[in-house]
Amino acid sequence: MMQKIFVGLIATIGSFLALILLQPSDYRVLRTMVTSAPAAAVFAQIDDFHRWQDWSPWAKRDPAAKVSFDGPASGEGAIFAWSGNNEVGEGRMTLTESRPAEAVRIKTDLVRPFVGTSYSDFSLKPEGGGTSVSWTISGQNDFIGKAICLFVSMDNVLGAEMEKGLASLKVLVETGDKTKPAQN
Repeated sequence: MMQKIFVGLIATIGSFLALILLQPSDYRVLRTMVTSAPAAAVFAQIDDFHRWQDWSPWAKRDPAAKVSFDGPASGEGAIFAWSGNNEVGEGRMTLTESRPAEAVRIKTDLVRPFVGTSYSDFSLKPEGGGTSVSWTISGQNDFIGKAICLFVSMDNVLGAEMEKGLASLKVLVETGDKTKPAQN
């Protein structure tokens, strides 16, 4: 009897491990919003890490986080590093591509609470009298990440934060008001 229980337990664990290994490594989360602001105004907020505190959903989670900037004030080569509470962790963002009023690409290296690298791509396109802003976060999950994604959707978790950030960005570029929270 005990041998059957042991074999069943090993088979269950093996099946669970196989299920984790079969999960896709790559993830990609996309959110889009349209603002009445011109692309140049939106680009100015995204291309300068000094301005992220005004609209980034993660900056709002820990306003007391230690932050530092390196490299140019904005554009390619600009670096933003942070260390905060357990909600924002610790990491570094490097702006790797900057095309005025068109696109920004950022490499994010996380140190805590998880180690990993992801990429944020912002694409700006004219729409009507304003701008369509698409924000994509992509990367790869390791074994632990794959296991977590069996229970928690990256699209739901990251997507909700991205929606908050885009809503705050929209309010900021349309009204210039840094203190007014976005309505979700």
